[in-house]
Amino acid sequence: MTDSFLLVGLSNVVQPYNLLAILAGTMIGMFIGAMPGLSATMAIALLLPLTYSLQPETGLAMLASLYLAAMYGGSIAAILLRTPGTPAAAATVIDGYPMAQSGQAGKALGLSLTASLIGGVMSAAALLSIAPLLGRIVLNFGPVEIFAVAVLGITIIGSLSAGSAILGLMSGAIGLLLAMVGMDLTTGTPRFTFGYLNLFGGIDFTVALIGLFSIPQAVRLIAKGDGQSGETVSKVRDRMLPTGREFRALIPNSLRSGAIGIFVGLIPGTGGDTASWFAYNEAKRFSKRKSEFGTGCAAGIVAPEAANNAVVGGALIPTIALGIPGSSSTAVLLGGLMVHGILPGPSLMTDHGDVTYTLLWAVLFANVMLFLVGLLFTRACVVVTRVPNRVVGPVIVVLSVIGSYAINNSVFDIGLMITFGMIGLAFDSFRIPTPPLVIGLILGPILDSTLQQSLLIGGGSYAIFFQNPISAVLLVIAALSVLQATPFFGSIGRLIGRRKGQLRPPHRQAGGSADD
Repeated sequence: MTDSFLLVGLSNVVQPYNLLAILAGTMIGMFIGAMPGLSATMAIALLLPLTYSLQPETGLAMLASLYLAAMYGGSIAAILLRTPGTPAAAATVIDGYPMAQSGQAGKALGLSLTASLIGGVMSAAALLSIAPLLGRIVLNFGPVEIFAVAVLGITIIGSLSAGSAILGLMSGAIGLLLAMVGMDLTTGTPRFTFGYLNLFGGIDFTVALIGLFSIPQAVRLIAKGDGQSGETVSKVRDRMLPTGREFRALIPNSLRSGAIGIFVGLIPGTGGDTASWFAYNEAKRFSKRKSEFGTGCAAGIVAPEAANNAVVGGALIPTIALGIPGSSSTAVLLGGLMVHGILPGPSLMTDHGDVTYTLLWAVLFANVMLFLVGLLFTRACVVVTRVPNRVVGPVIVVLSVIGSYAINNSVFDIGLMITFGMIGLAFDSFRIPTPPLVIGLILGPILDSTLQQSLLIGGGSYAIFFQNPISAVLLVIAALSVLQATPFFGSIGRLIGRRKGQLRPPHRQAGGSADD
């Protein structure tokens, strides 16, 4: 039965009108993703009414390709303007923008595009081959396990703290505190709202992200005067696609990051932003040149881009198999299924196998379409780096204001975005790292809700986290990560390394390789 549905889905997706729908969704998604503040979720929600008159498989193929392209499109503005077009592209800013400023904007965009293709193909392969099996793995992740995953994510703060670890921890703590603003989901009690009704729903993460990254960059560009936003980019026609040697070097990182993206996408409530930071952390952990991260390192671009595109397939697995949206974007896609009279759940792949497998094949074809369209569209975007600062700066501010307002149609969000912009400026002035604050904002609500739910399950006892084998293993890994990042244990590691060097035979010391 499954084999027949696979063939039916493949025959459906290669129909000209479905391929045209995938092309249209890819172009729209890439454009919207490149615009600061316009998220993939917003793009899907705006396009959803246009799919009412289309066949279910055609409309869903268009929405899926838009979702995928928007995830990549966010990296364009992140690399060229230090302004992430989508929340998932925030990690790409750290190394993508410095590489563009060093005169390799085309290379940075090419690495992002290639990594997105690898991560997307991995997720499409997972969807097509093991979707029914992986969809049931999600059933093992309740509040206790998700809390442990969030705690593991918090340990990323240590490795993302460039310079002082204390400042990084402080930044992360501020992010966690800001994430507590709003109604307590368990008790219904407002927290840190100061009587403002607009804060009862909490701080919108996208609004905060726009302010933290966009406003400081706009101020810096305006302060530079009449220069160009990419004045160190000497050539627009620099090579985009990596060489054969560079491609082979990025494969291990891309595969690891793609696997992280698929796994994170499987867990409901997470998304490309969480996966990007996880992948960036692991790329830095496995790298032999950790000091290069943050200065334009290729691995720092490849990791988040492979992960955030792999999330698309991972998030679709619980959406299709269980009717549980893996992210906010797939929640809108879930609405698209229901609008066409298709009820998601365990019976979806049998009762509506033709539509389902058409959607799964569409994800694979959308990745290939994204790569081809990206080669043409992305190169033109490098021209943005030649626009004068006095033009780019105000444009970023205007787009940030429009994007912030469009999220909830709220003037209050504009003020909130500007407030976070001031926070971002203050952080830059005092050299406080911003990424830990972002991690705190992302994982704070997850930590808060799952902690309370877990304690209710365990009768108020924290032992519940160690009685569960999955959460116990994850918490042990988190503890080891914290110890590894602690200066005391780092000093012990360096001392042991020096002792080993002193004990080496003389000929070994003289003939050591460069890697040693």
